[in-house]
Amino acid sequence: MLRGLSAEEAVARLLREGANDLPSAKPRSLLQVVLDVLREPMLLLLLAGGAIYMLLGDLQEALSLLAFVFVIIGIELYQERKTDNALQALKNLSSPRARVVRDGEARYVPGREVVRGDIVLVAEGDRIPADGAVRAATNLSVDESLLTGESVPVRKRVGDGTREIPRPGGDDEPFVFSGTLVVQGQATLEILRIGLQTEIGKIGKSLQQLAPEQTGLQQQTNRLVRALAIAGLGTSTIVLLVYGLVRGDWLRGLLAGIALAMALLPEEIPVVLTIFLALGAWRISRRHVLARRMHAVEILGSATVLCVDKTGTLTLNSMSVGELRTDRLTYPVTPEPVAPLPEELHALVEFSILASQRNPFDPMEKALHQFGREYLARTEHLHQDWTILHQYPLSPELLAISQAWRSTTSDAYVIAAKGAPEAIADLCHFSEAKRHALAGSINEMAEQGLRVLGVACADAPAEGALPKVQHDFDFRFLGLVGLIDPVRPAVPAALAECAAAGIRVVMITGDYPATARNIARQIGLASPETVMTGEEMMRLDDAALGERVGQVNVFARMVPEQKLRLVQALQAGGEVVAMTGDGVNDAPALQAADIGIAMGGRGTDVAREAAGLVLLEDDFSSIVDAVRLGRRIYDNLRKAMAYIFAIHIPIAGLSLIPVVLGWPLLLLPIYIVLMELIIDPACSTVFEAEPEESNVMRRPPRSSRESIFDRRTLVMSLVQGACILVFSLGVFLLAQLWGRGDAVARTMAFVTLTVANLTLIVTNVSWTRSLAATLRSPNRAMWWVLGGATVLLGGLLNIPELARLFQFARLSFAQVGACLAAGLASVVWFEIVKGARLRRQTPAPP
Repeated sequence: MLRGLSAEEAVARLLREGANDLPSAKPRSLLQVVLDVLREPMLLLLLAGGAIYMLLGDLQEALSLLAFVFVIIGIELYQERKTDNALQALKNLSSPRARVVRDGEARYVPGREVVRGDIVLVAEGDRIPADGAVRAATNLSVDESLLTGESVPVRKRVGDGTREIPRPGGDDEPFVFSGTLVVQGQATLEILRIGLQTEIGKIGKSLQQLAPEQTGLQQQTNRLVRALAIAGLGTSTIVLLVYGLVRGDWLRGLLAGIALAMALLPEEIPVVLTIFLALGAWRISRRHVLARRMHAVEILGSATVLCVDKTGTLTLNSMSVGELRTDRLTYPVTPEPVAPLPEELHALVEFSILASQRNPFDPMEKALHQFGREYLARTEHLHQDWTILHQYPLSPELLAISQAWRSTTSDAYVIAAKGAPEAIADLCHFSEAKRHALAGSINEMAEQGLRVLGVACADAPAEGALPKVQHDFDFRFLGLVGLIDPVRPAVPAALAECAAAGIRVVMITGDYPATARNIARQIGLASPETVMTGEEMMRLDDAALGERVGQVNVFARMVPEQKLRLVQALQAGGEVVAMTGDGVNDAPALQAADIGIAMGGRGTDVAREAAGLVLLEDDFSSIVDAVRLGRRIYDNLRKAMAYIFAIHIPIAGLSLIPVVLGWPLLLLPIYIVLMELIIDPACSTVFEAEPEESNVMRRPPRSSRESIFDRRTLVMSLVQGACILVFSLGVFLLAQLWGRGDAVARTMAFVTLTVANLTLIVTNVSWTRSLAATLRSPNRAMWWVLGGATVLLGGLLNIPELARLFQFARLSFAQVGACLAAGLASVVWFEIVKGARLRRQTPAPP
């Protein structure tokens, strides 16, 4: 029995020798971050404005602008730290994992926590976490092309105890190297070198360096920002020329141009997009789903088909023996043993265990061992003292596994086989009549939802060499074992939620059609009686398959290679496909799918690397949670973008119109900075933290080709912005008409704009709830922004020193009331529109 290191010794070595990490980019220093922030256009404009005020001799205004530079740098640093923390949390989650033996138990740990001396268990599809020696192996082959450039996998053998590790390359070496891939077999390794001491560490390469990718949303927003920036620069230049030529005051014209550029520049958009995607990925990880690629977060909400494995995803992957069957006896298994197991079934159980791993991790093999301990504990049918000689692994051509043992009670070798009943029948050379009878038994068991395995045995002379293939043995059929895997309790409700959301769920399994049909009925899958097998799929051409996949939700007897064809057929029909997978052979389908979802619990590292999402717990309800969060992220991002677009319209209008009409400037650069202090946290915090809309999973998926700035959103933003502009200008003109002077009129216009801005935030965070309902919702970020903005505005209006600094006039209660009424009125019409839309969507009571 392997003991491995103790947990205490592993922690001590981790602290003493360091983590199993490779060189990576150093985090940016505070100075680097500040310099990067200072290169942003908004900050450059502020610095330019401050310099111009100094040239004009207005030191107070210049210092005020420059002070806000430090405030904005502080906000940017906070946002960057928040984003970096989320990304670091995701990086830690996505670290390659390793299965180590600690205190005699196998457990998964992050690859960086593997230490020298650890015993690591690897199997097909795993990446080697560090350099080590092979201590036990079965048919082990490793792809070392990462280090050697040779694409052909190399065989590995068990070492003789030497600890001098040679260079990579060559067959039959007893050493493995960090980052290389197990392509066949399984092995027990002893770790000898970690981190920088590994072969890959010596040459200074990091396997986790990925080129940054741009999502479709980032490409959309980059195009929009470029277009608006060019338009803003052009307009600001025109304003400068008009102001200078008409009024002859070039410095004031430059200030007007800077103010307009600040008003038009939508610098929040790329920042908001980055924050939303990073924090969205972090939020999804808290639901046990790791987003390895940002585009998966972006398109989750547009998924129309979820293709999911049955075992472990829809079911608990906690197998137990449900029925045993031989040619003459059928034995249903009860939860608690009520009588000794009939003697006729002893050999069936005995050889099902002998055909399994001695210390299994596979749930079915665990179930067989557990059953043997319960029913055969005091018999001669359990063989802890036997020695395994050779294993014949499962292959796509023969879905069966055989193991040859050296018995302590016989001169002959004992061979045990288990696998798909058809494969066992093939090994036993069944006649057509026997195959027909076996098929009947299999169908009867499958109809009960049992997963069926066939078991056989054979003998081989001890003095001869073992044959190379399983077919060379003279196998005897022993019977069938039916295993049951209960449906996860949360699956039926999650499936109903998918149906309400317009998402079709397709179940894929390697089980028999009858078993698949039984599970489909239990979970409430649509059209459970219509089942297509992998064999039937391969007989159809692409056109015929394209027609059939639209009508079938249950695919049985599927091998991983057939998943790729299923994904392609669904995509050809216009579906946005999310596909789950866990094996090496699932990688092509995971890469081809719009959203590849790897199993984190039982999935291989190859599957995890090919996927965009990784389920940290192999549970279907986690996928549904991820879809819900994906829709929420996209909804909130669209609301934030609509808000940014809407609020920049009145800011730009109040900056441009006075210049065009020869009025005094309404929005000084410092006023625009004050607005940015509200806009920035509102975009990146308030909208991001907003809970999902009540109907988020009761509407069909959005089109993957849909732009975040669709016509309806743009029109709504334009109307909202235009109304705020009209009311703010109206207040300004009325104040002048009443003879209150430029300072009072400008102050009232700014207060109106600020109130309208705050109201716009509250009404736009939800497009399905009323303003009153939104104010009752627990979005604490919104209350911080509303409260902070109100306190700031109150201080600017009522503290004389601040009022003089910002050139605000003192307003009477009536004037403040007029600003509040105008600011609310400029936005409250949207509440009427929302109410009318909700009434149209709500069905009348019977």
